[in-house]
Amino acid sequence: MRLSVASQLETLKLKERVGNIISNGRRAFMLDTRRFVSCLQANGIDFFTGVPDSLLKSFCAYVTDTCGGNHVIAANEGGAVGLAAGHYLATGNPALVYMQNSGQGNAVNPLASLADPDVYSIPMVLLVGWRGEPGVKDEPQHAKQGKVTISLFETLGIPTEILPADDGLAADVTRKMVERAKAESRPVALIVRKGLFAEYKLQNKKPDIAALPREQAIEEILKSLPEDEVVVSTTGMISREVYETRERLGQDHSRDFLTVGSMGHAIMIALGIAKAQPSRKVLCLDGDGASIMQMGNMAIAAQSGCANLTHIVLNNAAHDSVGGQPTVGGAIDLTAIATSCGYNREGSPIFKEVKVAKGARKDLGRPKEPPQVNKALYMKTLGVER
Repeated sequence: MRLSVASQLETLKLKERVGNIISNGRRAFMLDTRRFVSCLQANGIDFFTGVPDSLLKSFCAYVTDTCGGNHVIAANEGGAVGLAAGHYLATGNPALVYMQNSGQGNAVNPLASLADPDVYSIPMVLLVGWRGEPGVKDEPQHAKQGKVTISLFETLGIPTEILPADDGLAADVTRKMVERAKAESRPVALIVRKGLFAEYKLQNKKPDIAALPREQAIEEILKSLPEDEVVVSTTGMISREVYETRERLGQDHSRDFLTVGSMGHAIMIALGIAKAQPSRKVLCLDGDGASIMQMGNMAIAAQSGCANLTHIVLNNAAHDSVGGQPTVGGAIDLTAIATSCGYNREGSPIFKEVKVAKGARKDLGRPKEPPQVNKALYMKTLGVER
């Protein structure tokens, strides 16, 4: 009889506890990234697509280096599900879609209304990084998503297994899940816990598109702002660098809304503020991966008529927070796209693209205050007491 997800997790944790004793406190079980990809390929999975995740960075780096045209980094997770569906329709073979569990929201629509057995019944394998796993320390934006990751897939009727941290066991689980995806013509999910994959670093790195460090660009931008202008910064390294820059400059954090999670939506948060307070200047500090993920938001913001809104995209052509996997930011003209949407016209928001180098300081800190404190300080700055 198949074990429940909870039983799987308890079994895996027991094996890890035994392994930790044997290896004097070091994790004894870690998946070899090369072997795992070879296992997928041996079972007929030879097309890979998705959005990079920190828990999957070794896997993502390896397929980026070795899979060539059989690997596409998608703009968002829903698009990756669509790519996998198209691959199946054209080849009869299921594809693998990788994502952080925060991307489940983007993927739910095509999983439920396209790939589900009640609709087109399209097989695929989902490889999902389990950020915010209950009982495992993580950042606050992952807390809720971590709690509902398994139950969300169960609600969608997607069979789910937690990948064991052992090459042989993982190969067996992977083979059975691929067979099930094919036999039942449906999506299945493999869940990846923190620290599962042995380290593999990206070899075929693209050169920087600029020499300017992103943190230096952020410091220059923040120094130039009027005292009454507020900031909305996107998730990941940019918000961390905004926080660190304020600390370094001896400034408080009351003018900065540090967006955690909700990748791609910082400009919509900023637009909501700009529309509600038209006399206040609002700056959105965005990233190339985030703006590309939800590019339609640029069109809405551009056509809003909010001349008090400025949208700056710090473009390093990389998903910097999750291993430096490339985006298409270095191959497209974001300024031209923004202009065609309607930015930079009289009475419209301002758009600026600043090209920066990849990477961040190794000692880059994180915000010390929880999101609720950040929210309260920010709303007080906006004149709203709650």
